[in-house]
Amino acid sequence: MARQSLVAMISDDLLARIVSGEFEPGSTLPGEQDLVTQHEVSRMTVREAVKTLEAMGVARIERGRGTFVNPFNQWTSMEAVLRATSTGENDASASIQLIELRRMLETGAAELAAERLSIQELDLLREHLASMRAAHASNDVGSFVEADLAFHDVILHASGNVFLAVLFEPLSRILAARRTQTSRVPQIQANAIEEHAHIVEALASRDPERSRLAMDSHMAQTLRDLTTYVLNA
Repeated sequence: MARQSLVAMISDDLLARIVSGEFEPGSTLPGEQDLVTQHEVSRMTVREAVKTLEAMGVARIERGRGTFVNPFNQWTSMEAVLRATSTGENDASASIQLIELRRMLETGAAELAAERLSIQELDLLREHLASMRAAHASNDVGSFVEADLAFHDVILHASGNVFLAVLFEPLSRILAARRTQTSRVPQIQANAIEEHAHIVEALASRDPERSRLAMDSHMAQTLRDLTTYVLNA
């Protein structure tokens, strides 16, 4: 196997063990010789694998002392962060921070979309809202989440800013998982439908400020629902 493939395999294994909680923040990763023995590779390969984790902000190398796991909030790799949050580690903190990120970006997307979305996109938003209502009535969580995600995707693309859609693409998997978790609560579904209806009305008015505030209200409601019905349940 090529050395680069071995490097990726070892760094991925270490990341998986960190994410699983085997190595907690502040703890020391296995020494170089231990990793050489475990994986039957050269010291150079092990060093490159550890440097990969260092580049991701997951670990730090302290010469003469060893390699230590960094706190979650110091990680700089989207891949690593998504791996950690998708397993349930740092669940409460990650859920709140994800909403904070969405609040910053999606309010701006709604503001831009107000003047840029087409009639077809506005009709599509109404269709997704209708699908959410139907799914809520039939207690179909999967269809509700699908329509919810599609609703927001339309707004991101209607903003006309390609960077917004690109930024959100890696988050799609974790967003789907979080929505499935929260959307099992009927009241959260009902609140989301009401907030989405306000967003459609605001966008239909073509008022950027009204649209921004409607999306901000939705994000605030999402955070309240998460705290009330999920984190403190």
